[in-house]
Amino acid sequence: LPSKRAAAAAQVEHRHTAFAAETGVGTACVDALLAEWRETVASHASARALQGAERDHKLAFGERFAAALFAAGRVARGVKATAVLAGDAGLVTDERFGAAHPLPEATARLEQALSRRDDIAVVTGFLGRTLDGRVTTLGRGGSDYSAAIVGAAAGVDEIQIWTDTSGMLSADPRIVPEARPVSELSFAEASELAYFGAKVLHPKTLLPAIERGIPVRILNTARPDDAGSRITAASAPEAGSWGVKSIASKKGVTAVTIVSTRMLLAHGFLARVFEVFGRHHLVVDLVTTSEVSISVTLDDTSRLDDALAELEGIGRVEVRENLAVIAVVGEGAPTRLGLAGHVFTLLGGVGIGVEMISQGASRVNLSFVVRGEDADRAVRLLHRGIGLDVELPAAPGAATK
Repeated sequence: LPSKRAAAAAQVEHRHTAFAAETGVGTACVDALLAEWRETVASHASARALQGAERDHKLAFGERFAAALFAAGRVARGVKATAVLAGDAGLVTDERFGAAHPLPEATARLEQALSRRDDIAVVTGFLGRTLDGRVTTLGRGGSDYSAAIVGAAAGVDEIQIWTDTSGMLSADPRIVPEARPVSELSFAEASELAYFGAKVLHPKTLLPAIERGIPVRILNTARPDDAGSRITAASAPEAGSWGVKSIASKKGVTAVTIVSTRMLLAHGFLARVFEVFGRHHLVVDLVTTSEVSISVTLDDTSRLDDALAELEGIGRVEVRENLAVIAVVGEGAPTRLGLAGHVFTLLGGVGIGVEMISQGASRVNLSFVVRGEDADRAVRLLHRGIGLDVELPAAPGAATK
């Protein structure tokens, strides 16, 4: 194992020095980082797994190397540019290493630091820093999230997220190969899609843009000339397809139902249920209620067992696992006459049962729960049955690059 770690560390060093040589920027821009990398590798030579601050410090090297090399490339072309650690520029976070959250004052600190610069700041993504100076990582979606935070602080006209697809699509292309780009979405539509499974964008990414009213564009690194998707405060409705723009799915969902006749005409019952979920830091996705029961879906069930013990004191508890949430998304689509009936007729026609339905709280999405093994089939069926596989004319004002 020590020899494997040494070989892996050497490979990291070789890749970056080789890239510096190939692009002609030279290794001077990363010499200090390389020395720090060797020192870090040597100090972590034991077989124990890295945790917390140590792990984040080591994970940060990739972004730091990339920023240094990119800045050097700009300098070589006559542009005044400097690699900047996001934490040094003001992106301060809490101490949840591996999944840190920016502190409320982070944007203001960044805004102040960036406004004083007279060069191009190449800011590291994915990284922050605690108030006492330790490097943190922001977890899944952290690079896009930090880009949005920095963009908002800099007061940019548009935040661009470069990824491996030409924008947000009408469905996951791994499930629906013929899925097509959606040219224009509202913040609400994009947020719903991101939350319910669209991997191209993490839900947190849109928060800084929404707060500052900055458009976000999703672009394809492999096809930079594609227009991608433009996300703004409001977007034109889809020209057809019942107003639906995309269908997303989230698997690995668990449904919890609490049944109690004490719920009848009782005030405070729902508050008691949600207090339990809140105490155990369980995030609820969908909620449905009847006269004597409440059902919720959960994505993360790591703390569910402790919560169940409390919930059983409120009523009879039923747990169903291996489910999936399907979200049919489009501004105003859920209120279109006949959409819900059409969706459930399509599903029923092929024997796909619906476990839960959530409609009414949002004008943007119609959500329902099916068995996990039926999820992909349901998405393909609805994509075709709603007409999303047909190329529609762009709505007036749709995104152009």
